[in-house]
Amino acid sequence: MDRRPAEQDKDFDVASLEPVLKPRSIAIIGASRRKRSIGNTLFHNLLHHEFGGVVYPVNPKAEVVGAVQAYRSVLDIPGEVDLAIIITPADTVRGLMEECGRKGVRGVIVISAGFGESSPEGKAKEDELVETARRHGMRLVGPNCMGIINTDPEISMNATFSSIFPPAGVIAMSTQSGALGLAILEYARNLNIGLSTFASIGNRADVSSNDLLEYWAKDPATKVILLYLESFGNPKKFVRIAREVTLSKPVVAVKSGRTAAGSRAAASHTGALATAEIASEALFAQTGMIRVDTVEQLFDVANLLSRQPLPRGKRVAVLTNGGGPGIMTADACADRGLELPALAKETAAELRSFLSPRASVVNPVDMTADGTPETYRRALEVLARDDGIDIVIVIFVPPIPVASEAVADAVAEMAPEFRRRGKTVVASFMGSRGAGIECNGGDDGCVPSFAFPERAAAALAGACEYSEWLQKPKGMVPELAGINRDKAREIVSSALKQSQGRPLWLEASAVSDLLESYGIRVAALRTAGTAEEAAAAAEEIGFPVAVKLLSEEIVHKTEVGGVILSRRSSAEVSEAFEQIRQRLKDLGKAGQMQGVAVQQMVPEGIEVIVGLTQDPSFGPLIMFGLGGIYAEFLKDVAFRIHPLTDVDARDMVRSVKAHQLFTGWRGAKPTDIAALEDLLLRVSAMVEDLPEIEEMDLNPVKAQEEGKGYVVVDSRILLS
Repeated sequence: MDRRPAEQDKDFDVASLEPVLKPRSIAIIGASRRKRSIGNTLFHNLLHHEFGGVVYPVNPKAEVVGAVQAYRSVLDIPGEVDLAIIITPADTVRGLMEECGRKGVRGVIVISAGFGESSPEGKAKEDELVETARRHGMRLVGPNCMGIINTDPEISMNATFSSIFPPAGVIAMSTQSGALGLAILEYARNLNIGLSTFASIGNRADVSSNDLLEYWAKDPATKVILLYLESFGNPKKFVRIAREVTLSKPVVAVKSGRTAAGSRAAASHTGALATAEIASEALFAQTGMIRVDTVEQLFDVANLLSRQPLPRGKRVAVLTNGGGPGIMTADACADRGLELPALAKETAAELRSFLSPRASVVNPVDMTADGTPETYRRALEVLARDDGIDIVIVIFVPPIPVASEAVADAVAEMAPEFRRRGKTVVASFMGSRGAGIECNGGDDGCVPSFAFPERAAAALAGACEYSEWLQKPKGMVPELAGINRDKAREIVSSALKQSQGRPLWLEASAVSDLLESYGIRVAALRTAGTAEEAAAAAEEIGFPVAVKLLSEEIVHKTEVGGVILSRRSSAEVSEAFEQIRQRLKDLGKAGQMQGVAVQQMVPEGIEVIVGLTQDPSFGPLIMFGLGGIYAEFLKDVAFRIHPLTDVDARDMVRSVKAHQLFTGWRGAKPTDIAALEDLLLRVSAMVEDLPEIEEMDLNPVKAQEEGKGYVVVDSRILLS
């Protein structure tokens, strides 16, 4: 496939943001002489921080704003205008945007609120803004946002109503929340963490996180990208873009709404287990983004990634002058999947040669309060040479005789040696705040410093997670043999024609035929409406068989006694049919029985579940986990967003706790994991071809021993 048109579209989208993020001229529509108003504050912020271009105040009621000539309309401005910032009542914004379009403005930031966030009427107004922007070829940021900051000295643009202008740096950030944006800027300034760009995008009517990700991926001034997300907008597009961006730059995100409403009402195990949070977790797992829980963690990880090389592994050495903090750090590392290996014998011996006799030279290395700036320096020099260590955490608890500045200087002196060896070093000067220990060479030579070692461990865990993701193969969507798409399409089309467009559960034999048309192995099955038909079906299949209730209304057949196993004769099958019918009659559900399915009994195997559900935002979600009657109780499942790559399928099988059972638990033979991965890929191929599949449960699937595959024992498919 020729990728050039797609790449050209992406280049066009990125270029279209230049007038917004790097304007040469700005019109402030709604610039005000009233002190502390947003229109006054934003205008003065641009002047105060010495914006590198021209600023035009627009106010029809004033001739001068802040000693600068004002204009009645953007149309009256004599020069070109790259960016217009509108700070006027919502009802006036569309007309002002029309004027901007006629002027040839290329980008608009709408600070004003009262649009999609407020009411359906407001959403209609917002849609009109988007239509106006697109008709005139303008990009729109907002509405209901706080604006944009670019710290590039040649731009020096504080186009927000925050008085805080963060120091220049290599971190770019987007936030959907304007109120949170104010706090973020203050937090970054207090910790002296530099930003390249800050964008508050509000309602994301046009410019979204997707656009900014693509822009920052190509921005040489940006090394790390931070996102505060309330929703994903277009999740499918977000996944595609994020997967590409994280290959070159780390993306760290806070996603709010983790505890929003749980499972939606669903008629399948998969639908019941697929919460919005589950879908979000799947998205992060597939894109390589680093997810954190708080804004504090967001900046901790960014601080590390912007100043240190990515960890090559998870092996950590801790150097401390206090035993308690060293133990705390070791625990924090273990809790987050980091390792504290034993030091090499040569390393321990060399440390012992100059440290106090009271010091401990195991890992953590506790120099005790006798640690001096010189012993810190020498110990770091030794640890840098240990090939069994990827990361060093330096902890300093300030005792009275030792100045923390001198210890910081010792760490700074050794930082280049760690970088030369491709190793990561961080510090915790306990109780102190700040971005890090300044070293020669700017941010690239700086050692991040954290107030407490637990925060250092958490940041390192995020960096290690990203490093591991970069090293993994990215996978591909494979071509699968043995698929009869024409047959599958005919099965679905025929069923939907009979249902007259209403959602319906496929009849059991049609489900088997559909699965088999995708090369999915299903236990032999026949349906029967009477006891006599059931006995005849069993004779055809061969004994032993299982007899299972057929019902469109009853999801969990075992709960109503609707599954009877191991019937070994025609008489037993007829008896099982009557038993199921009587049980439903006793429960007052006789009318919900459409018959039974007579099915081949499957050899013993580990019961797993494979499912699919259509999420309204994310599209098809595919599930794998421990199955059987306890699927919803144990919830040992993994989800991924369709389409699955071969790596996605491999990760899904290995990410559930039950994976230990598949590898041969307590002497059992290993399970055919490759066959389970193939099953997941075939389900993904099926929903790609047949988007009418609304929900699917394959439960249980009996996973056989290695080389013998699997058998789908029970299955349900809902079409809509």
